[in-house]
Amino acid sequence: MSAKTFAVGIDDIRRAADQIAGHVLRTPTIPAPRLSALTGAEVFVKYENLQTTNSFKDRGALVKLLSIGEAQRRAGVIAMSAGNHAQSVAYHARRLGIPAVIVMPETTPYVKVGNTEALGAEVVLAGAGLAEARAKAEEIARERGLAMVHPYDDPLIIAGQGTIALEVLADQPDIDTLVIPIGGGGLIAGNALAAKALKPQVEIIGVESALYPSMQGLLRGAAPAAGGETLADGIAVKTPGKLTAPVVEALVADIVLVDEAALERAVYLFVSLQKTMAEGAGAAGLAALLAKPARFEGKRVCLYLSGGNVDPRVLSWIMLRGLEGEGKIITIRITIPDQPGMLGAVAGLIGAEHGNILEVSHGHMLLEVPPKDTTLEFTVETKDETHSRRLIARLEREGYAVTRLKGPGGGEIETGGARAGR
Repeated sequence: MSAKTFAVGIDDIRRAADQIAGHVLRTPTIPAPRLSALTGAEVFVKYENLQTTNSFKDRGALVKLLSIGEAQRRAGVIAMSAGNHAQSVAYHARRLGIPAVIVMPETTPYVKVGNTEALGAEVVLAGAGLAEARAKAEEIARERGLAMVHPYDDPLIIAGQGTIALEVLADQPDIDTLVIPIGGGGLIAGNALAAKALKPQVEIIGVESALYPSMQGLLRGAAPAAGGETLADGIAVKTPGKLTAPVVEALVADIVLVDEAALERAVYLFVSLQKTMAEGAGAAGLAALLAKPARFEGKRVCLYLSGGNVDPRVLSWIMLRGLEGEGKIITIRITIPDQPGMLGAVAGLIGAEHGNILEVSHGHMLLEVPPKDTTLEFTVETKDETHSRRLIARLEREGYAVTRLKGPGGGEIETGGARAGR
């Protein structure tokens, strides 16, 4: 299919780039050697999480708002969004003096709701997802005469998002592959159009949450079940765009589905290795490399870190679980005689092995523990898995039976021998 048949062309994207210059950050595209070593690809990262609202949505939102006439600006605009589009519309509408109403699903993380309200928009919570939020937004738009700023199915939005590829290929012209998250398709459509116009041989790979394989299903003529709680809430879209789907069908080589475990690990790795914040949707590209390393091995790959608006509470759990998965935080349970000095003795052994005790609990309530014994549970920071195993082995040599748990209050994953009397 020729690019001429699409609603957006390279000239539209270049015009959008001129419009946003000086108002939207030209984000860096930086080599990521540690991710390269991990995945087998030569990885570069486009840091769209550095935008003012921490996502690429600033681009398309500004291009659309600049197109609105003076009379409509006075009346105001409305958008439906799970968070990032909401914040971008709110931010740029306030800059331009345009009243903005944002309809968000009731499940939207508090951090995104709060950020949107702080940017001066009126927030309405409606429905369990974008489809219900859209219906409410259309209702309010009719009642109040507001202009709709669609998150993805609008030529100006698509053109604005496509400006990213202009920057990537200007900074790293030897890139082989762009790996781009897919929700409704505005981001990947705009970037596929721009990239293919500049470098026809570049490969475009899309990434969807396995719980929301909407674009893949649409292009395959299927109607896959889409739904559920996903870490990648920013791309949890059940209905792809009518303007974006033909672009994806024509220009995108493949769509990779990633599960929740891969998304969680990708968020963790962006923080731990790259020292940068990525929300689940923003980390989807790295999740694809983790899920299918052979698909990208040896290629020069640019990952679009499309957003960094992660809920701090969720991030804290991801980091703890990631450290636990690497053996850098462990939780162990030890049964001991209920006698003075035993807690200090065990803590001393942990310290002697250079373990850092983060938390300790002491109890008698487990039914399998004899009445004159007690249990100790320690959460301990260690250097790595080898260090953790060495610490446990030391305790067992001293006669303690050690049960390793999945986490504080979690189930058993590793159990030592019978407890020796002390």
